[in-house]
Amino acid sequence: MTAVPAPAVPPELRVGGLTPLTTVDYPGELAAVVFCQGCPWRCRYCHNGHLLPPRAPGQIPWAEVRAFLHSRRGLLDAVVFSGGEPTLQPALGAAMTEARALGFKVGLHTSGAFPARLKPLLPLLDWVGLDIKALPADYPAITGVPGSGERAWASLALLLEAGVALQVRTTPMPGRDSPAELERLRERLVALGVRDHRVQRCRTEHTLDPSLAAPSTARPFTAGSAVDAT
Repeated sequence: MTAVPAPAVPPELRVGGLTPLTTVDYPGELAAVVFCQGCPWRCRYCHNGHLLPPRAPGQIPWAEVRAFLHSRRGLLDAVVFSGGEPTLQPALGAAMTEARALGFKVGLHTSGAFPARLKPLLPLLDWVGLDIKALPADYPAITGVPGSGERAWASLALLLEAGVALQVRTTPMPGRDSPAELERLRERLVALGVRDHRVQRCRTEHTLDPSLAAPSTARPFTAGSAVDAT
């Protein structure tokens, strides 16, 4: 008698942290943030080093996150999946589907590292915060990964084509934050059709590369408007 293999157990989202309430991670909405464990890049100025490994101690079971979201129905507007890099995980789509079924809008914070994995998620997304670090050729010096810039900008093209509500965010790495570099980046983004571009100051207290501990001189601004000094 031939043994019948057991059905595959679907993967569960690996969660490295949970913010129960935020007013800044999904513009205009009260949201919870689910921090997904794992990232394929090692950006020198990353300050979330604990989220980089695919697995780490102290992860929060998805069942616990699901129960929390059930308890916040009618109180929160949205769930944002952040990281790490959420699209690294095959279980992301299922988790987003569950959040939508509970009545929440779904947001995503992504570096754009996996455009092929991002594409099937587009119908599930109400809003995306995309991290564009620099012009494509400058990415390897930041991420340590060849071709990372091309992937990030391919994800930008997908999001613009899909018409998903989009905010492009740039946290310039110290040493690559001159006004001239940021202006070149801004011009390229505007030419592609980006209408919401935010530059954020780099937090250097806990960077992967301790040599970047000097504060960034970049001033935050919004594309197409006056400098945002907040």
